[in-house]
Amino acid sequence: DVAPVQGTAFDLRKPVQLGKHLREFRLGGFDHNFCLKNSKEKHFCARVYHAGSGRVLEVYTTQPGVQFYTGNFLNGTLKGKSGAIYPKHSGFCLETQNWPDAINQPHFPPVLLSPGEEYNHTTWFKFSVA
Repeated sequence: DVAPVQGTAFDLRKPVQLGKHLREFRLGGFDHNFCLKNSKEKHFCARVYHAGSGRVLEVYTTQPGVQFYTGNFLNGTLKGKSGAIYPKHSGFCLETQNWPDAINQPHFPPVLLSPGEEYNHTTWFKFSVA
């Protein structure tokens, strides 16, 4: 289903503090596709800001959707650089893509690639400091 996000836990159109938002809505995390503009042109997808460092990530894409995943299965057993530990929700992914199950939903953006057709999508990640 394509559902409006307004007034729900999925309304991330305005900035939220992600940890606080997950607690407030009693969410176990996100692993959901968000429907974007259905256009082959470059369009805005997401903006993430880290207050502690001032780092900003902006994502633009030609894809019609983005899967937002918040590290729901991290459990502290994965060790990173310099022995860093990664507990639940200590990372996130923004994966641009078509909508899940699009092959079976005629009202979703087309996903089938026929012989001779070209698959061509681009995603841009823009990093800056605020």
